[in-house]
Amino acid sequence: MAITANQDRKGPNPLVIICALFFIFGFVTWANGTLIPFFKLSFGLSNLQAFFVTFASYMAYFFLALPSSWILKKVGFKNGIVLGLVILGLGSLIFIPAAQTRTFGLFLTGIFVQGAALALLQTASNPYLAIIGPIESAAKRISIAGICNKVAGMIVPLVMGSLFLKNASEVEKQIQSTTGIVHEQLLNDVLGRVNMPYIVLAIVFCLFALFVKFTSLPEVEVKEDIIDESKGAVVTHTSIFQFPHLFLGALCIFVYVGAEVMAGDIIGIYGRELGISTEISGKLTSITLFSMLIGYIIGIVTIPKYISQQKALRICAILGIVFTVLSFAISSWFAVIFVALLGLANSLMWPAIFPLGISHLGKFTKIGSAIMVMGIAGGALMPLLYAFLNEKLQVHFQLAYLLTVLPCYLYILYFAIKGHKVGLTSK
Repeated sequence: MAITANQDRKGPNPLVIICALFFIFGFVTWANGTLIPFFKLSFGLSNLQAFFVTFASYMAYFFLALPSSWILKKVGFKNGIVLGLVILGLGSLIFIPAAQTRTFGLFLTGIFVQGAALALLQTASNPYLAIIGPIESAAKRISIAGICNKVAGMIVPLVMGSLFLKNASEVEKQIQSTTGIVHEQLLNDVLGRVNMPYIVLAIVFCLFALFVKFTSLPEVEVKEDIIDESKGAVVTHTSIFQFPHLFLGALCIFVYVGAEVMAGDIIGIYGRELGISTEISGKLTSITLFSMLIGYIIGIVTIPKYISQQKALRICAILGIVFTVLSFAISSWFAVIFVALLGLANSLMWPAIFPLGISHLGKFTKIGSAIMVMGIAGGALMPLLYAFLNEKLQVHFQLAYLLTVLPCYLYILYFAIKGHKVGLTSK
């Protein structure tokens, strides 16, 4: 795949800016893991209701990924990033009136707007990382950016958890035992905890948008046609539907993100079910993300020098299957450790799945990337499926987790072995 980019530029390396963006992705996305128990505390929500936090965030990708591709085509890569950051700041500011009016629906609106901004930013940045160098080493570049993403995710539960869930057990008892004006004031004080953090975030996002606006970033273009490796000739494709591996890859992203959210955002709920306190369970996401960080480092060292990204994906899928089964088989609090270790299994999945899904697309790379980003909607549906099994069908929470997550890793294993080659090999 040929790349055309303006290398005569001044300013920071584009990879540095993309890594900074991935830090922002992680901070905003993994804040949902803290918001779930926070909203349960503030609004007295069930698990099913609280999981609409992740639903609002990840469904935005489904609706906005394709429009994002069109926007990027019109305004360009850099202006698309600037626009996405500004929208991200606006979504953060919606939290302020939501807290003042104590409206859960308005909070979900702000989260959806943030998700829309992230859809635009992800649609721009992921293909950029994938095609800025050899496709065989794309997983390494995405892993480097992923470290920034997961470092932010490790910081969020500690920072936001300390702010939002401070004295959570005591506050929960007070909310349940008080009525009238005292009860109302207590709820106002709790929800008011979001004001300052999200005002600061909005300011940071807008300042970074200004920085990007006045920074030179090369536009990346790909060849109109691609080389069919099996035939050794240039092949002209006329439709995105001529690439079945792309749609199998989008489905793989769908189940992967669902599994990642279950290991990251839902681990706090899982811990509570095992008897771990709210204060501690609200910070368990950091352990999951730390194990993902370890996996990213392993990927940077080993891919593609020692193992291919396809083999790395197979190994990670097998680890996901093993850790999921162990999290079900153990009934003590120790089971949550294997949920956290799923972060290690998940670590190299996005870095491997994304470049495999958009490989050989040629002129369809941008629209193909948008289709892949649509798969992030898996993070919206998997938690709801888990909550439905657990609360509505009365399935034990560990079995519900197994039934939700295990099929995800089985499909990822299929994609790693065969799915990524469908339609690319000669008959």
